[in-house]
Amino acid sequence: MKTDAYKRSRTLYIGEAALEYLISILVAGTYLATITKALGISDTLTGIISAFISLGCVFQLCGIFLPRTNPKKTVLVFSVLNQLLFMALYVIPLVGGGKKWGTAAFIVLILLAYFFYNIVHPKKVDWLMGLVDHDKRGVFTAKKEMVSLIAGMAFSFLMGAIVDHYKAAGNLRMAFVICAVAIFVLMILHTLSMVLTCEKPHEQTTETPSRGRLFAALKDKRILRITLVFVLWHVATYCATPFYGTYQIIELGFTQVFVAVLSLLYAVARISFSFMWGRYADKQSFAKMLRLCFAVAALGFLCNVFCVPQNGRVLYTLYYILNAIAMGGINSALTNLCFDYVDEEKRADALAVSLAVSGVCGFLSTLAVSPLVTYIQANGNLLFGISVYAQQVLSLISFVMTVITMLYVSLSLVKIKKINQAE
Repeated sequence: MKTDAYKRSRTLYIGEAALEYLISILVAGTYLATITKALGISDTLTGIISAFISLGCVFQLCGIFLPRTNPKKTVLVFSVLNQLLFMALYVIPLVGGGKKWGTAAFIVLILLAYFFYNIVHPKKVDWLMGLVDHDKRGVFTAKKEMVSLIAGMAFSFLMGAIVDHYKAAGNLRMAFVICAVAIFVLMILHTLSMVLTCEKPHEQTTETPSRGRLFAALKDKRILRITLVFVLWHVATYCATPFYGTYQIIELGFTQVFVAVLSLLYAVARISFSFMWGRYADKQSFAKMLRLCFAVAALGFLCNVFCVPQNGRVLYTLYYILNAIAMGGINSALTNLCFDYVDEEKRADALAVSLAVSGVCGFLSTLAVSPLVTYIQANGNLLFGISVYAQQVLSLISFVMTVITMLYVSLSLVKIKKINQAE
């Protein structure tokens, strides 16, 4: 009976992940920008809010102070609070009350929403991924991601058409109502999927004080090795990718139609390679798979080192496809490293520490390279007398950092035994 229960729960987990992804679509990108514009929030303040949201992973450290027992109840409560706050973002423009009130309410609600999401995220991953067999996590993760991406493409098209229709008709309020209702319905389905998902029984152990758990995680050499992988990859990514958006529109001169085509190619490439990466990880290891994914990601960044307006459509498209192929394995591999190399009772803590530390380092790396971007652009796209765009230089930095990350994984993780292999 347990096997049947776990099989059903794994299916529900795939549905849960897809439903959560659909909700995230409605509170990001152009949807979020539509709300901020309706509230009169400036682009600068919107950018600052987005930057703080990216640091939400720091809140995951707070999850260490939550009890290890009954993760299902804790995750359910915080998930409902998180999604109700997301729904409330669409209610603010409907209520009115002035720009200052609306702006303040928006900032408070969105920060609280991401606080509630992040504080239980490691616990949720530990609970749900714990239902998957060790030798099937690669294929399972690929299947979960594929379902989410396909559902996301269809959902984005549908909701985008609805919002555009009411915006063109001058009835943005109705668009906000529909988005709020959509989040509420998705929240009910998402909650139901978790309620019906079983919980794997844990051995009764003495609860370690929260402060002791944090210090134990920071002292564990395996956790520190994994955290460094997270940090190196986030630094490599955040040195360049935050500046690619303006590069596409301004320097490379891409149209919105071409950007939409890139997004479609990205989704197709990522879905196509996810299963291949998953099977490889199950047969070999997630560390070996991660090493290959980083090699592909490095090639992508190398393409952008030579990407200029004259060849932009070709080289940037090649970068985008290579990045999609790499990301088809990287995200799942990073999470699964905690399951391969960390003791079961420390997995959630390891994930929380790794995500929090790497998130801060990624954000700081963006701040660190920003003066370089300003310097190059202020000098007429010249560096040491060489004609070059700032994003080309940043891509070179990201390429070097990704190669370093790949070498570190090869030297630090590939050759050590996994927890389930240890004697």
